Amino acid sequence: MTVHAIAPTHQVLNQARPATGWNAFSDDAVLQGVVTRQAPWVAGRATALGAHAGDEAVQDLARLANRFTPELRTHDRFGNRVDWVEFHPAWHELMALAFRLEVPSLAWTATEPNGHVARGVLSYVWNQIEHGVGCPTGMTYAAWPGLAQPEFSLWREKITSGQYDKRPLPVSQKTGASIGYAMTEKQGGSDLRQTQTTARYLEDTPEGRVFLITGHKWFFSVPQSDGFFTLARSESGVSCFFAPGFLPDGSRNRLQIQRLKDKAGNRSNASSEVEFRECLGWLVGEEGHGIREILSHAHLTRLDFAIGSAGLMRQALTLALNHTQSRKGFGSSLAEQPMMTNILADLAIDSEASTLMAFRVAAATDAMESSEQERHVARVSTPLAKFWNCKRAAAFVAEALECHGGNGFIEENPMARLYREAPLNAIWEGTSNMMCMDVLRSFNRDPRTKEAFMAELGSARGANRALDRWLDRLGDEVAKPRNDDGHGRRLANLMAYALQASELKKHANEAVFETFCRSRLDADWGYVFGTLDPSPELASIVKRASVARG
Repeated sequence: MTVHAIAPTHQVLNQARPATGWNAFSDDAVLQGVVTRQAPWVAGRATALGAHAGDEAVQDLARLANRFTPELRTHDRFGNRVDWVEFHPAWHELMALAFRLEVPSLAWTATEPNGHVARGVLSYVWNQIEHGVGCPTGMTYAAWPGLAQPEFSLWREKITSGQYDKRPLPVSQKTGASIGYAMTEKQGGSDLRQTQTTARYLEDTPEGRVFLITGHKWFFSVPQSDGFFTLARSESGVSCFFAPGFLPDGSRNRLQIQRLKDKAGNRSNASSEVEFRECLGWLVGEEGHGIREILSHAHLTRLDFAIGSAGLMRQALTLALNHTQSRKGFGSSLAEQPMMTNILADLAIDSEASTLMAFRVAAATDAMESSEQERHVARVSTPLAKFWNCKRAAAFVAEALECHGGNGFIEENPMARLYREAPLNAIWEGTSNMMCMDVLRSFNRDPRTKEAFMAELGSARGANRALDRWLDRLGDEVAKPRNDDGHGRRLANLMAYALQASELKKHANEAVFETFCRSRLDADWGYVFGTLDPSPELASIVKRASVARG
């Protein structure tokens, strides 16, 4: 019998080019504009980090870290409890990269102005590399204010060292440290006033007031962290505590990890359930005022999530542009077909608006200590931007995925990972409803916050009639007396579009600003992306968002 070679059945043609070789900073005109205006000194760092987003080897690290997820080790082989989490080596490589390039620390080590903007640029870029690592980098960034007490000076030194040290050791023996948070309990969810975990005073030491913490936490993010903040009820009420992962003698602190959460997305990162069994913790801030204390951290985590979701949307847009510009159908590239051009332009407008709003919040955060106006703007716009950007991300990513057709819905394509990741930021660090409630609370507690926000928008008056009408409508809504929070999302929607329009007027080109106002503010838009009024400007909007090789 003669054996013949297997005959080919087809040629592989017309596949989109690999989404590699791009730079998440230098190929992003909007982000470069932010840096040029506010923190030009970070451009070199941002360029170096941005190159990793388009690096094929780093992209494979992200794939591997999410394919081979963390595993809980409760005991060693001899039967001793260790309560440790093991990761694929790709996770550790990504963590080392992020810490070395100062993603968690730059705001606190910067000697140039606008450190929060500069650090936000790095976070925005990192969220186009791998999202799970963004959890420990973001929490480590937000931990700095809580470590202000003199007894925590070593911790501040370690979290800003630029070193990632995965070893399970006391902090004094490590080159660097990461921080976690354990707040949520089964019965309370986001209502931290329902905390059942207890804290019993033990002693005063040179390191601070020590308590023994007993109870559970339903969500403990990054349980392998070197230290973590938590809430527990002492005799004076709910208080904030900082607990080391390992005690000075090298033993594990008295906690038991019950299981790791099997999450829909963010799978490279470990989230857990934990029980504290007289876990040693040091009091942070004033006893009985733990929720107030932890909210000082929450401002930064919420800012990081607003920026992170904007970065995630930018990655989704980059991938959609890459696919549609390099794949052909019906005689032209997909991106050149009018309906797809409309979709891509719509996505580009949303991405730019979300990015500019997030960095407006970062700029206000930088100026909080020196300007009362900026302090009030930061107070209300932080939950506003967190609500809007995180909420928009899921719909945005779903549309970007559809630009790929079926190719976007397979796990080999990074779009599938983005699709599972996109809803998460709207849930963590305060749900959408909580953010809207916080917006209302900021207005109700201090009338100056309302005045500051409306003054922030005033400079955009006269630029567009639809925007002027929108601001009039917003002013009427803000002035209405309310007895409950049922209007919270409606008001936040009005505020977010107004703030985005204001930022686009200042920093975007005319085509983007006018199309935003016409579609978002003047009802010339549908309920899905791609329903802009067709105009010659749409192609230029797509070009503005495209990477240089596009």
